[in-house]
Amino acid sequence: MNKIVIVNGHPDRESFSHALQKAYKDGALRARKEVEEIVLSDLDFSTNLQFGYRKRTDWEPDLLTAWNKILQADHLVFIFPMWWASMPALMKGFFDRVFLPRFAFDYQEKSPFPKKLLNGKTSEIITTMDTPIWYYKWILCNPGIKLLKNSILGFCGVKNKRTTYFSVVKTSDDKQRKKWLSKTERLGAKLS
Repeated sequence: MNKIVIVNGHPDRESFSHALQKAYKDGALRARKEVEEIVLSDLDFSTNLQFGYRKRTDWEPDLLTAWNKILQADHLVFIFPMWWASMPALMKGFFDRVFLPRFAFDYQEKSPFPKKLLNGKTSEIITTMDTPIWYYKWILCNPGIKLLKNSILGFCGVKNKRTTYFSVVKTSDDKQRKKWLSKTERLGAKLS
């Protein structure tokens, strides 16, 4: 697991997600890993899959670059906030546009199950939220993580190794955030 790609799904460059991205990268570099980044707020692309799967919507150059980074990666790290119990629209639009049939998965004749074209890759999820973790997991039933882990990544063959939740962000102070950043840096450094 030497090639890491960090995908930051927060649309605001001044968010805590960007600090988490830097901390993870610092840890991974300290562990002598090769790190690439995909910062969705920096990309120029439409989040709308205009024709669905009926007709291919051509990729903008930024999406082609992002896809090539994903293909080269051994391990994908997704960092994003939970909004309305799921990922931001920018991140969902990225998956809609990039994780397509014949790229991330393929339909199989006479089978309801896809051919998983990203087999062998692993992932981890780091998310922030204002909902208490226990409430998100046990009352809301973990919807955004299930969507990403099972319905997107797992559907394409990516095995999620770890999910880390940081909460409650809106009431956290600098001391708490520094602890979260230290933990994130250790996560990046612990990759094997």
